[in-house]
Amino acid sequence: QPSSLTPPPSTDVPPELKIPNVFKEEVSNNPGTFEELHRKCKELFPQTFEGGRFLVSKGLSSHFQVSHTLTMSQLSPQDSGYKFGATYIGTKQYSPSEAYPVLMGDIDPSLNLNAHIIHAFSKKVRTKLQSSVQEGKFMGQGSVDYLGDDFSTTLTLGNIDLLNKTGVIVGHYLQRVTSSVALGAELVYQRGPRVPGGEITVLSLASKITGENWLFTANVCPSAVAAHCCYYHKVNEQLHIGAELESSLMTRESVGKGCYQLEIPGGNAMFRGSIDTNWTVEAVLEKKLMPLPFTLQLSGTANFANIQKSQYRFGIGLVLG
Repeated sequence: QPSSLTPPPSTDVPPELKIPNVFKEEVSNNPGTFEELHRKCKELFPQTFEGGRFLVSKGLSSHFQVSHTLTMSQLSPQDSGYKFGATYIGTKQYSPSEAYPVLMGDIDPSLNLNAHIIHAFSKKVRTKLQSSVQEGKFMGQGSVDYLGDDFSTTLTLGNIDLLNKTGVIVGHYLQRVTSSVALGAELVYQRGPRVPGGEITVLSLASKITGENWLFTANVCPSAVAAHCCYYHKVNEQLHIGAELESSLMTRESVGKGCYQLEIPGGNAMFRGSIDTNWTVEAVLEKKLMPLPFTLQLSGTANFANIQKSQYRFGIGLVLG
Protein backbone atom coordinates (compact mmCIF):
# COMPACT_ATOMS: atom_id res chain seq x y z
CA GLN A 1 0.00 0.00 0.00
CA PRO A 2 1.65 3.32 -1.07
CA SER A 3 2.35 5.75 1.76
CA SER A 4 0.49 9.05 1.87
CA LEU A 5 1.78 12.09 0.03
CA THR A 6 3.76 14.71 1.91
CA PRO A 7 1.54 17.82 2.18
CA PRO A 8 2.86 21.04 0.60
CA PRO A 9 2.27 24.55 1.97
CA SER A 10 -1.16 26.06 1.33
CA THR A 11 -1.88 27.46 -2.11
CA ASP A 12 -4.91 28.21 -4.24
CA VAL A 13 -5.65 24.93 -6.00
CA PRO A 14 -8.89 23.25 -7.07
CA PRO A 15 -10.72 21.71 -4.08
CA GLU A 16 -10.61 18.23 -5.59
CA LEU A 17 -6.80 18.43 -5.69
CA LYS A 18 -6.36 20.07 -2.30
CA ILE A 19 -4.01 18.17 -0.02
CA PRO A 20 -4.46 18.78 3.74
CA ASN A 21 -2.07 21.52 4.79
CA VAL A 22 0.10 21.00 7.85
CA PHE A 23 2.61 23.72 7.07
CA LYS A 24 2.89 25.96 10.15
CA GLU A 25 4.14 29.47 9.52
CA GLU A 26 4.30 30.29 13.24
CA VAL A 27 7.18 27.88 13.92
CA SER A 28 9.67 30.67 13.17
CA ASN A 29 9.51 34.44 13.64
CA ASN A 30 8.45 34.85 10.03
CA PRO A 31 4.92 36.36 9.83
CA GLY A 32 3.90 34.28 6.81
CA THR A 33 3.01 35.62 3.39
CA PHE A 34 0.52 38.39 2.63
CA GLU A 35 -1.47 35.98 0.48
CA GLU A 36 -2.14 33.76 3.51
CA LEU A 37 -3.18 36.69 5.73
CA HIS A 38 -6.81 35.55 6.17
CA ARG A 39 -6.21 31.84 5.57
CA LYS A 40 -6.89 30.63 9.14
CA CYS A 41 -10.39 32.10 9.10
CA LYS A 42 -11.14 31.29 5.46
CA GLU A 43 -10.42 27.59 6.01
CA LEU A 44 -13.35 27.36 8.44
CA PHE A 45 -15.96 28.35 5.85
CA PRO A 46 -17.82 25.41 4.28
CA GLN A 47 -17.07 24.71 0.61
CA THR A 48 -20.64 24.04 -0.49
CA PHE A 49 -21.70 22.45 -3.75
CA GLU A 50 -24.97 21.56 -5.47
CA GLY A 51 -26.05 18.26 -6.99
CA GLY A 52 -23.93 15.14 -6.87
CA ARG A 53 -20.16 14.66 -6.73
CA PHE A 54 -18.05 11.50 -6.77
CA LEU A 55 -14.29 11.64 -6.25
CA VAL A 56 -11.83 8.78 -6.49
CA SER A 57 -8.28 9.45 -5.34
CA LYS A 58 -5.50 6.89 -5.71
CA GLY A 59 -1.90 7.13 -4.55
CA LEU A 60 0.29 5.37 -7.11
CA SER A 61 3.42 5.96 -5.02
CA SER A 62 4.58 8.05 -2.07
CA HIS A 63 5.08 10.99 -4.49
CA PHE A 64 2.34 10.63 -7.10
CA GLN A 65 -1.44 10.40 -6.95
CA VAL A 66 -4.27 10.68 -9.46
CA SER A 67 -7.93 11.58 -9.02
CA HIS A 68 -11.15 11.20 -10.98
CA THR A 69 -14.03 13.60 -10.27
CA LEU A 70 -17.57 13.33 -11.57
CA THR A 71 -19.90 16.26 -10.86
CA MET A 72 -23.60 16.59 -11.65
CA SER A 73 -25.28 19.96 -11.13
CA GLN A 74 -28.64 21.17 -12.40
CA LEU A 75 -28.11 24.81 -11.42
CA SER A 76 -24.54 24.99 -12.81
CA PRO A 77 -24.33 22.87 -15.96
CA GLN A 78 -20.94 24.39 -16.80
CA ASP A 79 -19.53 22.80 -13.63
CA SER A 80 -20.93 19.35 -14.43
CA GLY A 81 -18.88 16.60 -16.01
CA TYR A 82 -15.69 14.64 -15.54
CA LYS A 83 -12.25 15.85 -14.50
CA PHE A 84 -8.96 14.00 -14.30
CA GLY A 85 -6.42 15.29 -11.81
CA ALA A 86 -2.83 14.45 -10.95
CA THR A 87 -0.47 15.51 -8.17
CA TYR A 88 3.28 14.99 -7.91
CA ILE A 89 5.35 15.90 -4.86
CA GLY A 90 9.13 15.78 -5.14
CA THR A 91 11.83 14.54 -2.82
CA LYS A 92 13.46 17.83 -1.81
CA GLN A 93 12.46 18.20 1.84
CA TYR A 94 13.02 21.11 4.22
CA SER A 95 10.90 19.64 7.04
CA PRO A 96 8.73 16.55 7.59
CA SER A 97 5.72 18.52 6.29
CA GLU A 98 7.35 20.20 3.28
CA ALA A 99 8.55 18.63 0.05
CA TYR A 100 9.24 20.17 -3.35
CA PRO A 101 8.63 20.52 -6.22
CA VAL A 102 4.83 20.23 -6.19
CA LEU A 103 2.97 19.80 -9.49
CA MET A 104 -0.84 19.73 -9.57
CA GLY A 105 -3.31 19.87 -12.39
CA ASP A 106 -6.69 18.83 -13.73
CA ILE A 107 -8.28 18.59 -17.17
CA ASP A 108 -11.77 17.87 -18.48
CA PRO A 109 -12.97 16.37 -21.81
CA SER A 110 -13.32 19.90 -23.28
CA LEU A 111 -9.56 20.36 -22.67
CA ASN A 112 -10.12 23.03 -20.01
CA LEU A 113 -6.92 22.85 -18.01
CA ASN A 114 -5.66 24.08 -14.62
CA ALA A 115 -2.03 23.63 -13.62
CA HIS A 116 0.00 24.65 -10.57
CA ILE A 117 3.72 24.36 -9.88
CA ILE A 118 5.30 25.16 -6.51
CA HIS A 119 9.03 24.95 -5.89
CA ALA A 120 11.38 26.11 -3.15
CA PHE A 121 14.96 26.79 -4.21
CA SER A 122 15.89 27.23 -0.54
CA LYS A 123 14.18 27.57 2.82
CA LYS A 124 13.66 31.28 2.11
CA VAL A 125 12.83 31.39 -1.62
CA ARG A 126 9.65 29.85 -2.98
CA THR A 127 8.12 30.18 -6.46
CA LYS A 128 4.61 29.46 -7.71
CA LEU A 129 3.34 29.22 -11.27
CA GLN A 130 -0.36 28.95 -12.11
CA SER A 131 -1.94 28.65 -15.53
CA SER A 132 -5.34 27.78 -16.93
CA VAL A 133 -6.96 27.27 -20.31
CA GLN A 134 -10.71 27.93 -20.28
CA GLU A 135 -12.67 27.78 -23.56
CA GLY A 136 -9.48 28.35 -25.52
CA LYS A 137 -8.36 31.38 -23.48
CA PHE A 138 -5.02 31.18 -21.69
CA MET A 139 -4.32 32.84 -18.35
CA GLY A 140 -1.09 32.66 -16.42
CA GLN A 141 0.39 33.93 -13.18
CA GLY A 142 3.78 33.61 -11.51
CA SER A 143 5.04 34.70 -8.11
CA VAL A 144 8.20 34.62 -6.00
CA ASP A 145 8.12 34.57 -2.19
CA TYR A 146 11.10 35.52 -0.03
CA LEU A 147 10.75 34.51 3.63
CA GLY A 148 13.16 36.48 5.79
CA ASP A 149 13.87 36.00 9.49
CA ASP A 150 11.10 38.42 10.52
CA PHE A 151 9.52 39.52 7.24
CA SER A 152 8.18 38.19 3.94
CA THR A 153 7.91 39.77 0.51
CA THR A 154 6.21 38.60 -2.68
CA LEU A 155 6.27 39.73 -6.29
CA THR A 156 3.47 38.47 -8.58
CA LEU A 157 3.03 38.89 -12.34
CA GLY A 158 -0.30 38.05 -13.92
CA ASN A 159 -1.35 37.79 -17.60
CA ILE A 160 1.63 39.85 -18.77
CA ASP A 161 1.45 40.76 -22.49
CA LEU A 162 4.56 42.68 -23.56
CA LEU A 163 3.28 43.33 -27.09
CA ASN A 164 0.05 44.96 -25.96
CA LYS A 165 1.59 46.27 -22.72
CA THR A 166 -1.11 44.80 -20.50
CA GLY A 167 -1.06 42.80 -17.30
CA VAL A 168 -1.03 42.96 -13.51
CA ILE A 169 1.92 43.44 -11.15
CA VAL A 170 1.43 42.91 -7.41
CA GLY A 171 3.94 43.51 -4.62
CA HIS A 172 3.48 42.32 -1.01
CA TYR A 173 5.45 43.06 2.13
CA LEU A 174 4.73 41.83 5.67
CA GLN A 175 6.98 42.73 8.64
CA ARG A 176 6.82 41.36 12.17
CA VAL A 177 6.97 44.37 14.49
CA THR A 178 6.61 42.57 17.82
CA SER A 179 6.18 38.94 18.84
CA SER A 180 2.41 39.25 18.26
CA VAL A 181 2.01 42.08 15.72
CA ALA A 182 2.90 42.19 12.02
CA LEU A 183 2.28 45.07 9.61
CA GLY A 184 2.42 45.13 5.83
CA ALA A 185 1.30 46.61 2.55
CA GLU A 186 0.12 45.55 -0.89
CA LEU A 187 0.70 47.52 -4.11
CA VAL A 188 -1.24 46.54 -7.24
CA TYR A 189 -0.54 47.97 -10.70
CA GLN A 190 -2.85 47.00 -13.57
CA ARG A 191 -2.76 48.07 -17.19
CA GLY A 192 -5.18 47.15 -19.97
CA PRO A 193 -7.95 48.38 -22.27
CA ARG A 194 -10.68 47.51 -19.75
CA VAL A 195 -9.03 49.50 -16.94
CA PRO A 196 -10.43 53.01 -16.40
CA GLY A 197 -7.86 55.45 -17.75
CA GLY A 198 -5.80 52.60 -19.18
CA GLU A 199 -3.91 51.94 -15.94
CA ILE A 200 -4.49 51.98 -12.21
CA THR A 201 -2.45 51.66 -9.01
CA VAL A 202 -3.99 50.60 -5.70
CA LEU A 203 -2.33 50.57 -2.27
CA SER A 204 -3.60 48.52 0.67
CA LEU A 205 -2.34 48.33 4.25
CA ALA A 206 -2.50 45.22 6.44
CA SER A 207 -2.11 44.12 10.03
CA LYS A 208 -1.90 40.76 11.79
CA ILE A 209 -2.28 40.31 15.54
CA THR A 210 -1.60 36.87 17.01
CA GLY A 211 -2.80 35.74 20.43
CA GLU A 212 -2.34 32.51 22.34
CA ASN A 213 -5.32 30.82 20.68
CA TRP A 214 -6.71 33.55 18.39
CA LEU A 215 -5.75 35.58 15.34
CA PHE A 216 -7.00 38.92 14.02
CA THR A 217 -6.13 40.09 10.51
CA ALA A 218 -7.20 43.17 8.57
CA ASN A 219 -6.37 45.03 5.40
CA VAL A 220 -7.56 48.49 4.42
CA CYS A 221 -7.64 50.13 0.98
CA PRO A 222 -7.65 53.94 1.45
CA SER A 223 -8.38 54.78 -2.21
CA ALA A 224 -11.48 52.56 -2.31
CA VAL A 225 -12.38 53.34 1.32
CA ALA A 226 -12.73 49.59 1.90
CA ALA A 227 -11.74 47.20 4.68
CA HIS A 228 -11.54 43.43 5.14
CA CYS A 229 -11.20 41.96 8.63
CA CYS A 230 -11.05 38.37 9.89
CA TYR A 231 -11.03 36.87 13.37
CA TYR A 232 -10.09 33.26 14.15
CA HIS A 233 -10.42 31.60 17.56
CA LYS A 234 -9.45 28.10 18.61
CA VAL A 235 -11.87 27.20 21.40
CA ASN A 236 -10.40 23.71 21.85
CA GLU A 237 -8.98 20.92 19.71
CA GLN A 238 -12.42 20.11 18.30
CA LEU A 239 -14.07 23.55 17.94
CA HIS A 240 -12.82 26.50 15.87
CA ILE A 241 -14.84 29.66 15.20
CA GLY A 242 -14.32 32.66 12.96
CA ALA A 243 -15.83 35.93 11.80
CA GLU A 244 -15.32 38.01 8.67
CA LEU A 245 -16.33 41.57 7.78
CA GLU A 246 -16.03 43.19 4.35
CA SER A 247 -17.06 46.83 4.03
CA SER A 248 -16.81 49.53 1.38
CA LEU A 249 -17.94 53.13 1.79
CA MET A 250 -17.63 53.66 -1.95
CA THR A 251 -20.27 51.06 -2.78
CA ARG A 252 -22.03 51.53 0.57
CA GLU A 253 -22.07 47.81 1.17
CA SER A 254 -21.03 45.73 4.16
CA VAL A 255 -21.23 41.98 4.65
CA GLY A 256 -20.54 40.17 7.89
CA LYS A 257 -20.08 36.41 8.22
CA GLY A 258 -19.73 33.98 11.08
CA CYS A 259 -18.43 30.42 10.77
CA TYR A 260 -17.42 27.39 12.79
CA GLN A 261 -15.69 24.05 12.40
CA LEU A 262 -16.55 21.20 14.74
CA GLU A 263 -14.73 17.87 14.74
CA ILE A 264 -16.16 14.77 16.40
CA PRO A 265 -13.21 12.35 16.64
CA GLY A 266 -15.30 9.49 18.07
CA GLY A 267 -17.80 9.86 15.24
CA ASN A 268 -15.21 10.41 12.49
CA ALA A 269 -17.18 13.47 11.42
CA MET A 270 -16.58 17.15 10.77
CA PHE A 271 -19.12 19.97 10.54
CA ARG A 272 -18.52 23.33 8.92
CA GLY A 273 -21.18 26.03 8.92
CA SER A 274 -21.61 29.75 8.29
CA ILE A 275 -24.21 32.52 8.26
CA ASP A 276 -23.95 36.05 6.87
CA THR A 277 -25.86 39.31 7.13
CA ASN A 278 -27.65 38.57 3.84
CA TRP A 279 -29.33 35.67 5.67
CA THR A 280 -27.44 33.03 3.73
CA VAL A 281 -26.82 29.86 5.72
CA GLU A 282 -24.29 27.27 4.51
CA ALA A 283 -23.22 23.95 6.00
CA VAL A 284 -21.17 20.90 5.05
CA LEU A 285 -20.93 17.57 6.88
CA GLU A 286 -18.06 15.16 6.17
CA LYS A 287 -18.39 11.69 7.65
CA LYS A 288 -15.80 8.93 7.29
CA LEU A 289 -17.54 5.60 6.79
CA MET A 290 -15.08 3.48 8.74
CA PRO A 291 -13.74 0.88 8.17
CA LEU A 292 -14.47 1.48 4.49
CA PRO A 293 -12.24 3.97 2.62
CA PHE A 294 -15.22 6.25 1.95
CA THR A 295 -16.07 9.78 3.06
CA LEU A 296 -19.66 10.98 2.78
CA GLN A 297 -20.24 14.68 2.10
CA LEU A 298 -23.56 16.47 2.65
CA SER A 299 -23.89 20.12 1.57
CA GLY A 300 -26.67 22.63 2.06
CA THR A 301 -27.23 26.31 1.27
CA ALA A 302 -30.30 28.40 2.11
CA ASN A 303 -31.10 32.08 1.68
CA PHE A 304 -33.85 33.54 3.87
CA ALA A 305 -33.60 37.18 2.75
CA ASN A 306 -37.08 36.81 1.27
CA ILE A 307 -39.21 34.33 3.20
CA GLN A 308 -41.68 33.92 0.34
CA LYS A 309 -38.90 33.27 -2.19
CA SER A 310 -36.40 31.37 -0.10
CA GLN A 311 -33.72 29.60 -2.13
CA TYR A 312 -32.25 26.23 -1.26
CA ARG A 313 -29.38 24.19 -2.70
CA PHE A 314 -28.38 20.71 -1.62
CA GLY A 315 -25.54 18.42 -2.58
CA ILE A 316 -24.30 14.94 -1.79
CA GLY A 317 -20.80 13.66 -2.42
CA LEU A 318 -18.76 10.52 -1.95
CA VAL A 319 -14.97 10.43 -1.73
CA LEU A 320 -13.08 7.17 -2.22
CA GLY A 321 -9.46 7.15 -1.14
